[in-house]
Amino acid sequence: MKKKPNRQPPPVTELRRTAEKQLKARQAEAGLARTDADTLRLVHELQVHQIELEMQNAELHRARLEIETALDKYTELYDFAPVGYFSIDQQGLIQEVNLMGASMLGAVRARLLQRSFRAFVAPTSRPLVEAFLKVVFAKPGKQVCEALLLTTADAIFWGDLQAVSALRSDGEVKFCRLAVSDITALKRGEEAVHSVQSLAAANLEANKEIARRRAAEALLKASEQTQRGLLIEAQVLQAQLRHLTHQIIQAQEEERKKISRQLHDEIAQILTGINVNLATLGEVASIKPVDLERQITKTRRLVEQSIDIVHRFARNLRPTLLDDLGLIPALRSFVKELAVQKDLRIHFTAFTGIEALDISRRTVLYRVTQEALTNVIRHAHARNATVRIMKVAGTARLEIRDDGKSFPAKRLLSSKTGRLGLLGMRERVEMVGGNFSIESTPGVGTTVRVEIPF
Repeated sequence: MKKKPNRQPPPVTELRRTAEKQLKARQAEAGLARTDADTLRLVHELQVHQIELEMQNAELHRARLEIETALDKYTELYDFAPVGYFSIDQQGLIQEVNLMGASMLGAVRARLLQRSFRAFVAPTSRPLVEAFLKVVFAKPGKQVCEALLLTTADAIFWGDLQAVSALRSDGEVKFCRLAVSDITALKRGEEAVHSVQSLAAANLEANKEIARRRAAEALLKASEQTQRGLLIEAQVLQAQLRHLTHQIIQAQEEERKKISRQLHDEIAQILTGINVNLATLGEVASIKPVDLERQITKTRRLVEQSIDIVHRFARNLRPTLLDDLGLIPALRSFVKELAVQKDLRIHFTAFTGIEALDISRRTVLYRVTQEALTNVIRHAHARNATVRIMKVAGTARLEIRDDGKSFPAKRLLSSKTGRLGLLGMRERVEMVGGNFSIESTPGVGTTVRVEIPF
């Protein structure tokens, strides 16, 4: 901006002449004759006044220079500021703009004056800027917003708008001062940061997905190994089940053979004897009437013997005492009969509360006792046995001890070719939610232990 030429104050001689003329005019009007003293006094006053004027002139000249210097600084700061400054009236027309503002909009400053500022706002941001300007003119204080602006070449950039309303001397709001900063680089940086954050989040999700897939793959491998193990175990169990089924079938056949042999050897012979005796009764009655009563008595004994054998078979298959009287009478009868038949001393004790169990659990205890004592007779060759039923911590415990030969109980229970009697006892106990165990020690004997919850 060009500096204005300095205006020099009028010379002192001219001021003096003017002062003298005015003084003469005043004296003429007053009609007073000027004396030498008056002239000297007038000269003194004029000299004093001259010095005062010179001092005032120097002060005014210095103040003028300061004002012009400040104006030059303000002009330079205004025009060459890194921020665009606009003065906008209430109609949105540009009244003033600095060089940076004109450079932002890509136009000459003179061509921007009296143009609408909204014309340089992108269509998407115009509602926002219009609302922003309304707030600026309606409220005091600085207002801020961000908007997309346009240049004359239709290039788009982000602008940070900060405005305050300005008042005229009469106090009416006529325009606002608007500062515009180009924040395109900042927005791009924010977008870049957002993109980096999005990429980082996507990368994190991808890593999580990779970890999940690896975990799923590991689980699939573990599941595959587990399935293979389960398949092998199922095959083993199937083989064991097939072997157990064969044992059951063989046991059933052996039991049937035994029952058939006993029926043939005992009941059939007795019935045959009864038939022979009945056939001879007629002959005896005609020949020797005295022997008739003796033959009838003999026949009755055979019938009673056959009835006892049938009852024994029935008790072995299903004891009626267990259903009619309970577990303790059924076991006491079985133990007593077995001790007499096999010459085995058996000590039996039980607590009466065992009868509170349901029939299925009592049947399990009876069958385990029956099978265990049968094994003692068949394999252990023991002389003494003890059967005890007691209550232990809310469970009914059955213990069967003998002093016979020992055997590898754990190996037989875990092997594929285990004894059917042992497997049957364990299966019966586990079927009602109980625990089954066997301890067999050389020189001591064997203990079968069963615990069934009440």
